Amino acid sequence: MKQPSYVHLFETGELVGRVERLINMLAKCRVCPRDCDNNRLQDELAACYSGFLPIVSSYTPHFGEEPALVGQHGAGNVFLGLCNLRCVYCQNYQISQTFKQQHQNEISFERLAEIFLELQERGCHNINWVSPTHFAPQLAKALLLAAARGLRLPVVYNTNAYDSVEVLKLLDGIVDIYLPDLKYSDNEMGREYSKVSEYVTHSRAALKEMFRQTGDELVYDDNGLLQRGLVIRLLVLPNDIGGIHESLQWIRAELSPKVAVSLMAQYFPTNKVALDRYPLISRKIRWREWLEALEQLEALGLEEGWQQDFDSAAEYYRPDFGDAKTPFKDIADFHLNECTTPSSRLGES
Repeated sequence: MKQPSYVHLFETGELVGRVERLINMLAKCRVCPRDCDNNRLQDELAACYSGFLPIVSSYTPHFGEEPALVGQHGAGNVFLGLCNLRCVYCQNYQISQTFKQQHQNEISFERLAEIFLELQERGCHNINWVSPTHFAPQLAKALLLAAARGLRLPVVYNTNAYDSVEVLKLLDGIVDIYLPDLKYSDNEMGREYSKVSEYVTHSRAALKEMFRQTGDELVYDDNGLLQRGLVIRLLVLPNDIGGIHESLQWIRAELSPKVAVSLMAQYFPTNKVALDRYPLISRKIRWREWLEALEQLEALGLEEGWQQDFDSAAEYYRPDFGDAKTPFKDIADFHLNECTTPSSRLGES
């Protein structure tokens, strides 16, 4: 099996330089488009409430990702605490928006490297950084330590896409698989429901950089496990708040009609969503809304990727981070020789 690109960067010494440049960005933090300019090296908290040390809220083999990431033994998910967005419907709100509690989960770089290695030892097929944006420099530093100790799994950058292009350029060759959400096609929706400015502007710039690095080809190993590529996730929201059709048109026109799209039906009203404040997203999506998204995919000829099962997604993917070791109960549904998720390849019946 071909080794991840970061192994070559480590062996040539380039990874050290990349990590130094990333860590230095924390001195006047600009690791995401919020551009806080605070000194996180001195533990000054940014708008994401993050300081210097990484925060890991949970890590576990996870079977709820796309099938090509899950395989038989699961994706090695590392759930980073806190977030640079404030999505009112965030399903991970227990770890993304409980600021004081999450600082109890700060760990050293050495411990984070050990977590990567532990997930490798447990048979996971990749190291999946979940909500990595605000800790990208720290993750790269821990990866450097883990590579020196034999980490050889591909790295997945599982992001909300509100990312700095400068950071992404430094991650070129460090990250193997980009797994971004494209949440909205209207900046006003980003402001209303995720509390950030210019979401569309910044996320589309980030996706263009990810595409520059990977192209539209998905690279698999002999077992059908994804080793390199870009997979764009689109979560269908009630009343088309996300603007799915516009995002699909943009992907086709500005990236490629061959880019993999993962269409998601798992939305459920949670966190701060309430009838009196956010009535347009205070329910699950309807079958007609899901069918329209599928029809738009087909009409635009976007055939690479996956789609979730409409009937089970909203319940199946719902986490409870009150149990940090097994926040997703899906692990009980899987066996070493028979592993499926409620999602299928686009084009399959």
